[in-house]
Amino acid sequence: MNRIVLVGPPGAGKGTISELLKYDYNLPTISTGDILRKNVALATDLGKQAKAFMDKGELVSDHLILDLIADRLEEEDAQKGYLLDGFPRNVAQADALDEMLTKKGAKIDYVIYLNVPDEELIRRITSRRVCSVCGATYNTITKPTTKDGVCDVCGGDVIQRADDTEETVRNRIEVYNKETHPLVAYYQQKGILSEIAADAPLEEVYERTQAVLGVE
Repeated sequence: MNRIVLVGPPGAGKGTISELLKYDYNLPTISTGDILRKNVALATDLGKQAKAFMDKGELVSDHLILDLIADRLEEEDAQKGYLLDGFPRNVAQADALDEMLTKKGAKIDYVIYLNVPDEELIRRITSRRVCSVCGATYNTITKPTTKDGVCDVCGGDVIQRADDTEETVRNRIEVYNKETHPLVAYYQQKGILSEIAADAPLEEVYERTQAVLGVE
C-alpha cells in the first residue's frame, strides 16, 4: 500500500513530483483545494458548510477539512493508495488524520520531505512566468519563451504573477516555516519521514523519491 504525504516549502517541486508519482504508480492525488471546489460545486452538505466559511472570507475549519478528506478516502480509486497534496498543513491536522486512519486500521506509509534552501526557492519562484491568456507556464532560467514576453503557445502576454515577487515569496516561506515545517519533526518521531535534497535536477530528485518507495 502506498499512502504518501509530500511535505516541503513553496517552490520545492511538490506538484511536479506528485504528477510523476500519480502517473507511474497510478495513485490519485488528493488535494484539499480540489475537494473543496468539487463539494461546493455539487452543493453537498459539506460543500455548503465550506461555502459558508469561504463566503465570509474565512479559512475552512480543520474539522470540516478532515470530514472532506475522510469522504474522499472512501472513494474507490483511493482504496489501493493515494498521494495527499496540501494536507496535512499543520500538526493538529496530522494528529487528526492519524486518529482517523487508525480507526480504519490504516496508516500513512511514507512522508517525503523535499528540502530546498530558501534562496533557491526564491530564485525558482521569482523566475516563474505565466501566459495571461492560456495559462502556459515558463521560467526565465530553465524554460524561457522564444520571444521575450510572448507566449509560445498562443502569442499572449507572459507575465509574473503578483504572488511570485520576492517579498511575497519570502512571506510565504515564513508562513510555511511557522505552520507546516513542524510536520517534519512530527513525522520524524514516527519514523516514516524521508528527507530528500530537492535542489537538484528533476530527474535526480525523482530517482531519490523512487528509492524511498523501494524502486531502484
